[in-house]
Amino acid sequence: MPASPSTARAINDRLALRLLQQDGPLTATQLKTLTGLSRPTVADLVDRLQGAGLIQVVGEAGADRRGPNARLYGIVADRAHLAGLDVRTDSVAVVVSDLLGVTLAEATLPIGSDTAADDAVEQAVALLERTARTAGPAPLHSVGVGAPGLIDPVTGELRDTTGLPAWHRRLVRALQQHLPATVLVENETNLAAVAEHRVGAAQDHETFVLLWLGHGVGAAVMLDGKLRRGASGGAGEIGFLPVPGTIGIPSAVNCDGGFHSLVGSASIVELAAAHGITAPAGEQEPGAAVAVRAALAGEGDSETFLNTLADRLALGVAAVASVLDPGCVLLAGEVGHAGGEALAARVEDRLARMSPLRTEVRAGRLGGTAVLRGALLSAREAAQDALFAPAV
Repeated sequence: MPASPSTARAINDRLALRLLQQDGPLTATQLKTLTGLSRPTVADLVDRLQGAGLIQVVGEAGADRRGPNARLYGIVADRAHLAGLDVRTDSVAVVVSDLLGVTLAEATLPIGSDTAADDAVEQAVALLERTARTAGPAPLHSVGVGAPGLIDPVTGELRDTTGLPAWHRRLVRALQQHLPATVLVENETNLAAVAEHRVGAAQDHETFVLLWLGHGVGAAVMLDGKLRRGASGGAGEIGFLPVPGTIGIPSAVNCDGGFHSLVGSASIVELAAAHGITAPAGEQEPGAAVAVRAALAGEGDSETFLNTLADRLALGVAAVASVLDPGCVLLAGEVGHAGGEALAARVEDRLARMSPLRTEVRAGRLGGTAVLRGALLSAREAAQDALFAPAV
C-alpha cells in the first residue's frame, strides 16, 4: 500500500535527521544526493525541520560560495542533554553530552564497600544531578546506565545478582522514579560491544564477540548487528565457563573455578608476580592492565608471562568460537586495551592451533571508556526516537 503524503513526509524527515546526526552538518544539495529525494522535497523538509526547531543553519559550505544552496544545516544539539553512567562495584562514572554526543561535563565518584545501600544511591543520584547542572540548562532527556549483572529481557530491569552490591538495583529504581528523563539500563559488557561496533574496533563487523577483560571477565555477543542477550539475559556470562587449568569447577553462585579464575585481574596479577612483574592497581584501573603494560615494556620474564596469559585467554576464545563461529573476537576492557594488538596476535596464533574455525582476534579500541560511550549511544537513540520523530 502506498504511503500517505503525511507518512511519506515523516519518513523523509526521519531519514534527513539521521543523516544530519551521523554525517552533518550538510547542505541541501548534499541532503538531496544522500537521500535521493527531489530538490523541492528537500527544500520542503528543511523548512519543516527548521520550523520545528530540530535543525538550524550552522554555517556555509566554502568561502567562495554564497546563497541558499551553500547553507550548512545541523541538528540543534542543545535541545536536550544526554547522560551515561558506568556503575562499577566500587564507583560510579557519569558523563553528560549534547544530542550529537559532544561531552559537556563528566565526573567520577568512588563508593566504598562499607557504604550503606541507601547512602550509595543518594550519592550516585546527587553526582548525576550535579554533573547535569554543570553541563548547562538544557533538560536531561535520556540516561543510559551500564551495570554488571543480568538484565531481565522481559522487564528491562537489573536483576538481583549474587556478589554484586545491593545499591546497584536500588540506583536504577531511584533514577527511574525521580528523574524527569528516560532511564535505560543495560549490561555493561553489552554496552561496550555497542560502542566498539559504532565507533571502535568492530565498525566493519556485524557479527563478533567482545571479551571484556577488566577486574572480572564477561562477553557480549553481536550477531548480524544485534545484541543477543539470551533467554534470561545471561548470554556472555563467560566467567562461569568451566575450563582446564583451574582448581575445581564453578557453581551456580560462584565463578571460582571457571574462566574467571584464569583471566580475572587478581589471577593475572598473581601470574605477573610469579614472573617478576609488579602491578600496583590504581584507583580505577585493574592491576592486570598495569601488569600487561609492564610486560610489554620488558619488565620481568615478560615473554613467559605474555605467552601464558595468551594461552589462558585462548581457552575461552576457543570455546566461544566453537559455538558461535563469530569470525572476530575483540579483547576489550582495560586489560584488552593495555595488551593491544601484541596480545591479540598471541591469542589469535594460539587459537588457530586449537580451532578449525578461522577467527580474527583484535584489541578493543576504547578501553575502559567503552561502557560510558555505549551508555551515551543508548541514551542518544532513545532521544532520537522521541525528539526527532516528526508527526505523521
